[in-house]
Amino acid sequence: MTYKHGVYSSEVPTGLLPPVSVDSAVPFVVGTAPVHMLEDGIGPVEEVTLISSYSEAVSTFGYSDDWEKYSLCEFVKSHFALFAVCPILFVNVFDPSVHQTEVGAADFKFSSDEVELSPGIIDGSVEIKSKDVTPVTFVMGEDYDVDLINGKIIRISTGSIVSDADVSIAFTVGDPSKVTEFDIIGGVDSESGKLKGLELVNGTYPKYRTLPGLIVSPGWSHKPAVAAVMTAKAKSINQIFSCLALIDLDDSVVKKYSDAPAEKNSKNFMDPAQIVCWPKVKLGSETFHLSTQIAGLIARTDSENSGVPYVSPSNHNLQIDSCVADGETVWLQLEQANYLNGQGIVTALNFSGGWKLWGNRTACYPANTDPKDAWICTRRMFKWIGNTLILTFWSKIDAPANRRLIETILGSAQMWLDGLVARQFLLGATVEFRSDENSVLDLMDGVQKFHVLMTPPSPARDIEFIQEYDPANFEAVFK
Repeated sequence: MTYKHGVYSSEVPTGLLPPVSVDSAVPFVVGTAPVHMLEDGIGPVEEVTLISSYSEAVSTFGYSDDWEKYSLCEFVKSHFALFAVCPILFVNVFDPSVHQTEVGAADFKFSSDEVELSPGIIDGSVEIKSKDVTPVTFVMGEDYDVDLINGKIIRISTGSIVSDADVSIAFTVGDPSKVTEFDIIGGVDSESGKLKGLELVNGTYPKYRTLPGLIVSPGWSHKPAVAAVMTAKAKSINQIFSCLALIDLDDSVVKKYSDAPAEKNSKNFMDPAQIVCWPKVKLGSETFHLSTQIAGLIARTDSENSGVPYVSPSNHNLQIDSCVADGETVWLQLEQANYLNGQGIVTALNFSGGWKLWGNRTACYPANTDPKDAWICTRRMFKWIGNTLILTFWSKIDAPANRRLIETILGSAQMWLDGLVARQFLLGATVEFRSDENSVLDLMDGVQKFHVLMTPPSPARDIEFIQEYDPANFEAVFK
């Protein structure tokens, strides 16, 4: 032992741990983007990318107003431009090297030194030949340039193509219509082990230290297979975290509100990890899936409440001016919107104060009325608190399982929960280490269980005023 003579100091770990910050509403969005329309090469394919601004999204994934083909562009417009919230975790599954269509040689004429073909031309796929008896193959960069974004061929005046030339052109275009629900679902590549599609949600925290709060796939979530995988991932990210999945009903099938419950039931959208939405919504000429706007509204509502998801997004303003189903305008009356809410479907209502989201229930309602499952805000609070506790105490894994560890966890967790109660994010909360839940065999095996009792406030969905005629007030005329 070292011989000591004098005054010394040392440090021990703090007995209380501050909570780790967990974003409550970061969306994980899987879809298609025009990554082949970028000037600097093809954008990300089958990889999760954290995006924090509109300009970053456009420069990373490209942009197109054709949202039927490129669903991620719809989400970019809604989240960044309409709701002004960030960030987003994006996964583009459109691979222009796979999802493409060859366009055979056809005759064209350079008019005003341009030939208009089709947006989304694959870089390097254009072949232009003269119409001579012995055709000449022209060279890109010398005789012509290609505008990939607008799908145009531009004649270079110093090249070999004469003005108003008749030429034969063959090319290949990226074809997002060849993307299928199996590309969205993804999985694990058997050869490379690379994650794809929705499976990439497991790569978000290891890569960015960011947890998804919502899983979204506009244009695809109405498909039962996609919705089932979205739900499974929402329940188990990295086997320990959880969030919610936003599911749209197919508006080409559900054209009126009364058909929505049957579609919801037939597709088995009945899980507490799901928020089911109908119909689509419009702002001007642009049509959005309701799930897209709900993701932005939830993020904005959380940001206005210290990032704590205890406030319901219902009765908060959407960025819309109408609802549509299968292209036709839908006007819901209050009793019709309430009927959908009673079937576990969230909708939009223009009743008081403009267009607002209307509905508090997850998809499990009315079959499951347990408040921790059936209320959207309560379900999100349970998931957010669970994720926060996991990350806060992850550093204590493999520490000696003694009384000091138990007291550290109890004290730190209770202090954090007390703070939530003091700010009325919770009505009450207690964390306990119960002997009946921690057997000697479990403790010997390194297993410790902490019991958290908490009560998030339910949304005030029904406020009633009872009025009564009181004849006693006639006494006032005699005074």
